[in-house]
Order: sequence, then C-alpha cells, then structure tokens
Amino acid sequence: MAPKPRIPFHFHAESHALSGEFRHPGRSLIEAQASVSLPTIGGHARAHVDHYFHSDFVSFRTAHTEVTGRWMDEETVLSTATSVIEDVNILQVVTAERIVSRLTSTHKRGKPEGHIVAVGSDFHNLRVLGHELKVTLRHKLLSDSETFEHLRNRVATDKDSGKIAVIQDGVAICSLVERIETDLPGVEPRQHIFRVPNFGKFSLAEVFAEHGRRVLTMIRLELGSPHVADITVAESSTNGKPMPPTP
Repeated sequence: MAPKPRIPFHFHAESHALSGEFRHPGRSLIEAQASVSLPTIGGHARAHVDHYFHSDFVSFRTAHTEVTGRWMDEETVLSTATSVIEDVNILQVVTAERIVSRLTSTHKRGKPEGHIVAVGSDFHNLRVLGHELKVTLRHKLLSDSETFEHLRNRVATDKDSGKIAVIQDGVAICSLVERIETDLPGVEPRQHIFRVPNFGKFSLAEVFAEHGRRVLTMIRLELGSPHVADITVAESSTNGKPMPPTP
C-alpha cells in the first residue's frame, strides 16, 4: 500500500527568555533575550545567552530556548517551544533559580487544531522580597482540553472557583496556577495575579489562548513604583496548521 501523501503543514513555534521596557527612571529597552523562531517548514532552532546584566535592574546567569517541528509519522505533526532561564534577578525583588516555559503541540491529520499542553513548565525557588512562592501548576487544564472550545468552556467556570479568567472575541486568558503557598502578604492562594506595594503587579503562568494557538508567559510584571516597566520572563508560543492546497 502506498503511503499517504504528506499534507503541507505551516509550522509555528517561538520562545524567548526575557524582554521588557523601562520607562522610569529613564527609558531603556530589554531586547528579547535568547529569542528563537521555528521556520515554517519545521526543523530545529535554538538560542543561548549567558551572564546577562541590564543597568543594575535585571540579570540572569544563563538562558536558553529551543523550538522544533517535525512529522512523527504519516498522521502526526509535533511542535515544541521551550524557554529556560536560570538565576534570574529583577531589582533585587524577584528571584528564581530556574523557570521553565514549555509548550508541545500534537496535530493529527484531519483535525482542525492541534492539542497543546504545557507539561514540563515549572518554577524552581521563586521568591518575591525574599518570600518563597511555592507554585503548583494545573497542567491538566491544557492536557484535558484538546481544542480551544474545550478550554474556553473550562475557563468559563474558573471565576466560580476564585480564579481570574477572561473570555472575549475568540480569546481566552487564564492561568496554569492551581495554588500558591507563601507568607508574602496580599497573595490569594488560588489566584495568579497579585500586587506588591511599592513595586507592581505580578501575573504567573498566564495562558493566552485562541483557536489552535497558545502562549504561555511564566511571569508578566507591570511595575509602577518607583520603577515603571513591563517585563516578561520565560515565554513560549506555538500553533501550526495545515496549509490549503496550492493550485
């Protein structure tokens, strides 16, 4: 029996370890560190940065990212996007030994979208003002949601459990955070967003989802006092879909 013809597939995956913009004091950009993008034909790409230091504001010891895309067999396309950052320090307030953002998309022939999971994503010794945040992630949120519709329906019930979620215009924003154990004041154990006085707002393990696509940002910071800045740490994204046949 002749093998089934391989359908054209438009791969997409990207990652970066750190990026941001400071607007006070002074204006400065943190260019996307260890930024990497997968070619649309698939394959492999990676990036690595060591001993990064930005204006006494942000530093990390090492960061590496990797994206891959390939056919597993005649029926299955696999794409991955991984971002790892180690010994990160933001303004002597946020520190972590290791943060991992990892997305894996499995796309079956004939399916309208891939099944995207975040297994492998994690925080290691995350601290804020010296207080440890033990973050437990609910990986089943994505593992049990094969499509965007499934995820949207699950996210719609998040508010009933005290979590923060938004669904609007074909987009869902939620978090992988199941609970946070810490003695840092102001943190609600089942919410992924909290504020630290005289510093800013945190969002942990935030998922931006739309049809066939997921973006996982492990830390998103909105700093307001005394520094004003927007910063992302360990972000990965993937979708990929079959291309229409050419004439």
